[in-house]
Amino acid sequence: MGPIRGMKRRRKTEPKKLDQNVLAAAQLSPQPQPLDWWDEFRQQITGPLSESVSSDAMKFESVFKISRRTFNYICSLVKEHMGNRNFSTKNGKRLSLPDQVAVALRRLSSGESLTHVGDSFGMTQTTVAQVTWRFVEVMEERGLHHLCWPKEQGEMEEIKSKFERIRGLPNCCGAIDITHIMMTLPAADSSHIWLNDEKNCSMTLQAVVDPGMRFRNIVTGWPGSLSDDIVLRSSGFFKLCEEGICLNGQKMVLTEGTEVREYIVGDSGFPLLEWLMTPYQGIKLSDDKSEFNKRLCATQMVARRAFVRLKQMWKLIQGALWLPDKNKLPRIVLVCCILHNIVIDMEDQMQDEMPLSNHHDSNYNHQSCEFADKAGSLLRDKLSLYFSGQLP
Repeated sequence: MGPIRGMKRRRKTEPKKLDQNVLAAAQLSPQPQPLDWWDEFRQQITGPLSESVSSDAMKFESVFKISRRTFNYICSLVKEHMGNRNFSTKNGKRLSLPDQVAVALRRLSSGESLTHVGDSFGMTQTTVAQVTWRFVEVMEERGLHHLCWPKEQGEMEEIKSKFERIRGLPNCCGAIDITHIMMTLPAADSSHIWLNDEKNCSMTLQAVVDPGMRFRNIVTGWPGSLSDDIVLRSSGFFKLCEEGICLNGQKMVLTEGTEVREYIVGDSGFPLLEWLMTPYQGIKLSDDKSEFNKRLCATQMVARRAFVRLKQMWKLIQGALWLPDKNKLPRIVLVCCILHNIVIDMEDQMQDEMPLSNHHDSNYNHQSCEFADKAGSLLRDKLSLYFSGQLP
């Protein structure tokens, strides 16, 4: 994963490793939550949240947008560092571990204000803020193993195979895209670097995504005024690829004497590099170049849809955040990405009920980067000829 600007250095600890089958993770919880926890907790819910659904029909999933099994697994991840925290409601009731996780998840998934969440659960906005931030701090440490570049060659081979099944791109290892996290800032802050081309204040999130819409590498914290090209070149992922540390796996033989290295795909806002394929630009393209563009764009679409799902699921980063702490926001975005991956890893059926679109930044024009290195151009032409059947 790329660097998160604003993250403090931490003492390195070895994350808990899951069994080979991550779907069994929920059963690995040190201690299952009491069966009556939700029945007791929902009786405390007040205001519009309780009025929107009758108490008899109110289900856990309708409030938190994840299954109870996924919730239990998240509790197991943070239990060691959150279970002994002394938070309480306005009535003095001490918050249990699942109470704290529930408050934090509601804040992240609903995007509601601290006051609104606090009123719904009988807590002060200060308590909601403290619980949510503590959850973020713990999750970025205990859940980070859910967001990582594939370490085993077998895992990467499976990713490449799935990408090839989308539209035939051989040896493709990922799809990259950038989205904006909108912010409402004071006039003094909004007049310079945070103001993007659409005259909105924003922070960027760059991600490399696998075919299952998992985030495999993210970079966040850079101001929205920076172009996609600059954000990429400022990332640790760019350095790893340029130095041959990443995307350095086995080449694929297309025809006798014709090999293709590992690469990722991006849109026209990114530079064309030896390890990053982007579309041909221009109006009148040859048939083989048009065919290549169709295949690449269909493959890169998985990254756009991942951002759509991320913002639909964790609505705190969907709208314009009011006066956010720009040092804390990158860490909140990171944890939302981790939670996004956990939902996928747990095969949570709640994600299937959400509609998908191809647009994560409404009213934003596509950027165009003219840079193309020679090796990247040669590889793109090679793939174009391969799809048209013109390779020798």
